[in-house]
Amino acid sequence: MREKIIAGNWKMNKTVPEALSLVQEIKIKLTRSDYKVVVIPPFTALYSVGGAISGSPIKLGAQNVFWEDAGAYTGEISPVMLADLGVEYVIVGHSERRKYFGETDEMINKKLKAVLAHNMTPILCVGESLEDREAGRTINVITAQLKAALDGIPFVDIENIVIAYEPLWAIGTGKTATPIQAQTVHAFIREELNTLYGNNMGDKVTILYGGSVKPDNAADLTGMPDVDGALVGGASLKAESFLGIINNAK
Repeated sequence: MREKIIAGNWKMNKTVPEALSLVQEIKIKLTRSDYKVVVIPPFTALYSVGGAISGSPIKLGAQNVFWEDAGAYTGEISPVMLADLGVEYVIVGHSERRKYFGETDEMINKKLKAVLAHNMTPILCVGESLEDREAGRTINVITAQLKAALDGIPFVDIENIVIAYEPLWAIGTGKTATPIQAQTVHAFIREELNTLYGNNMGDKVTILYGGSVKPDNAADLTGMPDVDGALVGGASLKAESFLGIINNAK
């Protein structure tokens, strides 16, 4: 059975005291257990947040990673360092990394392999721009991103990857894909995974929706048969809204 996940990506927000305050409130008020809850703070707060959630059902995630274990890569964080901190999930290929930092498909493929090699779960992000959607290129873009990211990934590892569909036009804009739009792309991703790997592999992979998820649309989005949860951005920065999404998710 596919894992159900609600993950909160805090992006470049929260000092350590702020991060601890937020995660403590989430931990205290979290009541339901049918979704796995993942918090993804900035690197500076990983150690402190990891300690705060130790022994709780909340899991720790990281927003990025470099593909080498160690070396002269000033400013980068290795998978070894993340694993040492107890990180279980790592976002790979987020649209903001692609847009602002020039991450290529080749780089994303290397990061994906590095995360898997250190027994962490990558959250692979794919998604199209508004221009691509309006031009009818959504499926072509998603196909190209999936094939490039998964190049050389063996069959045995695919089930250990979480995919997040994040339409770029719905990130931080207040716009949200309709439940039907999200369902259509999620269903296509499953079909593509079945084509690439066979054995109904697409049915076994967790696929999250990411893009202006809020408490008031969480039920409709997660109610779709191929939407297994959410990668939440801005709404994860306040306990009330993040818990609202968790509580409303179907």
